[in-house]
Amino acid sequence: MKKILVAEDNDSNYILMTYILKKFYQFDRAKNGEEAVKMVEDGQYDIVLMDIKMPVMDGLEATKKIKETHPDLPIIALTANAFDSDRQLAFDAGCNDFLSKPVSSESCLKTVRKFTGE
Repeated sequence: MKKILVAEDNDSNYILMTYILKKFYQFDRAKNGEEAVKMVEDGQYDIVLMDIKMPVMDGLEATKKIKETHPDLPIIALTANAFDSDRQLAFDAGCNDFLSKPVSSESCLKTVRKFTGE
């Protein structure tokens, strides 16, 4: 079973992600970008779902740090900010794809599967 790191500080958004993912994937949670970077270093993940607005270290900075050591690890940005400029910032930081919140089950699973080869 593929393993996903969900970097999300908001409990209700994380609960939604667990509802979407629980039947198909194993997953862990990071509550901020700094935790996400450390967990990627310590763990073996197939993909990261990265909230952009988080405390301690935001998702853009965390993505840049993760990509320095794990350039092939797919990172999907999750954000409530769906402007083209936000999308471009996510791609510039190294994100491989972008999902706008609130995330639908269908779009989330379709995007994750695109990177897990399922």
